[in-house]
Amino acid sequence: MDIRATFLIYLFAAVAEIAGCFAFWAWLRLGKSVLWVVPGLLSLAIFAWLLTLVDIAAAGRAYAAYGGVYILSSLIWLWSVEGVRPDRWDAIGAMICLAGAAVILFAPRAAS
Repeated sequence: MDIRATFLIYLFAAVAEIAGCFAFWAWLRLGKSVLWVVPGLLSLAIFAWLLTLVDIAAAGRAYAAYGGVYILSSLIWLWSVEGVRPDRWDAIGAMICLAGAAVILFAPRAAS
């Protein structure tokens, strides 16, 4: 699997996770109907399934690397859905996390 496919899977997984979690947030914090939980659960199931598609041997490593993409996606959600513009510290932190994710994903490893 090439880097573009991995990134796209992580990107779609992040959208699914954030949307699923936001559905619960909307229900519990914004006073929306409990029916928001139904698409939220479906979205979270899609998120979990997507992470299984990443071509990496260890689940924990796939989840750790995903964290960097999740952080960047969360800041995009913050800006595009919630209307709060991330500041430079948000951007710097996201870039540091993406660099860490790249190290986790692409470091040379001995066969185990």
